[in-house]
Amino acid sequence: MAILMSFRPLFLPAIALSMLMMPLMAQAERIKDLADIEGVRGNALVGYGLVVGLNGTGDSGTSSPFTISSITAMLERLGVNVRADITKMKPKNIAAVMVTSELPAFARPGQQLDVTVSSIGDAKDLRGGTLLVTPLLGGDGRPYAVAQGGLSTGGFSIAGKSASTTKGHPTAARVPNGARVERAAPRGLSADQDKISLNLHNPDFTTAKNMQDAINARLGNGMARAIDSGTVQVWNPNSNAVELIARLEQIDIPLDHAAVVIVDERTGTIVMGQEVRIDTVAVAHGNISVSITENPQVSQPNAFGGGQTTTVDRSKVNVQEDEAKLVVLPKQVSLSKLVTALNAVGATPSDLIAVLQAIKAAGALHAELRTM
Repeated sequence: MAILMSFRPLFLPAIALSMLMMPLMAQAERIKDLADIEGVRGNALVGYGLVVGLNGTGDSGTSSPFTISSITAMLERLGVNVRADITKMKPKNIAAVMVTSELPAFARPGQQLDVTVSSIGDAKDLRGGTLLVTPLLGGDGRPYAVAQGGLSTGGFSIAGKSASTTKGHPTAARVPNGARVERAAPRGLSADQDKISLNLHNPDFTTAKNMQDAINARLGNGMARAIDSGTVQVWNPNSNAVELIARLEQIDIPLDHAAVVIVDERTGTIVMGQEVRIDTVAVAHGNISVSITENPQVSQPNAFGGGQTTTVDRSKVNVQEDEAKLVVLPKQVSLSKLVTALNAVGATPSDLIAVLQAIKAAGALHAELRTM
C-alpha cells in the first residue's frame, strides 16, 4: 500500500505523522479490482459535427474556413443552395466540433451513450448550442452510434471591449445520453470458449502466483495457471464464461508490492510504499543561503575637476549556513520511522528529495527511486 506525502514548509506533528504511517497488515483485494478479462473492453468513437444556436460565440469565417465548408455541404444535402453567397457567410452562431465517446463492451443497438463535444475552431463559448446529427466512427471506420442533442458546458465566457471573464472551460461540453448505438460492439468474449484470461493491472510475478493459488483453492486444482507476470489463464469446463467470471471476480488474493519511492520535484510530493527499507546510515543536513543586496551610489565630481557624474555599483553579499543536524537511521527502519527521522532533520521538500537521492546513491535505500 502506498502512502502519499505532499510536504509543505510546516510538517505534520510527530504523533499525527506516526499514526498516519503505522505499518499496515497485508491486505487482500478482489480479482475484480486487480485484473481485466481479456476480450472485455470498450472501443473509442469519434466524429466531426456542427453545433448551432450559439449567441454570436461561434467560429469566424476567416480563422475556421472548414466551418463554412461544412455548413455549405450540410445545407446542400438538405436542398439549400448557398454557394452563390458563400463569401458573405459569417458563421458566428455555428461551431465545428469533434465528438468523442466510448462504446462499452457488449453494447447493443438502442442503448444510449454520453458524448463529449470539443471545439476545433476559434469559437469562444459552446453554451446554449445544439449538436446536429453526427455519426460516431470506430477504429475500423464504421459508424457505431449517432449523436445529437443540447450541450451542457458548466462554464461561460463573457467579453467586453476592454475586459473579459471566463468560468470553467466553455469550449468543451457534454451531451448526457446524447448518442444512440446503431451497431453492436464487436464481440471479444464468447460463453463457450475454452479459457478465460485475466490480465493484471500491475504485472507482478508474486501477485500472479497468489491469484493462481487462490483460484485453484476455490475452484479446484489445475483450474488456473499463471502464464507470466501479467496473465493468468482459467479453464472453462462448463462452457459458461459468464458464471465463471462472476465467481472469479469475488475471489480475494493477498497483494504484494515492489519497494518504490516516487519523487515529483515540481510539486514537492513524495510517495513511498510500506515495503521501503534502508540500511544503517547517518544523514547530516544543513542549508546554505546566499543573499545579495544591490545599493548603487552616485559619484559626483567636484565643480572644477572636469569629470562626469556616474553611478557606482555597491553590492553586499551575505552567506549564512544553518547548523547541520546529524540523524542516524537504523537498518531496516520502518516507513513511519524513516519519515519521522527525515522530518527531524528539518529539511524542506526539495531537501528531502535530495536526501533520498543521496541515500539511494550510497546504496542504503532498498527501493526503486523514480522521478516524475
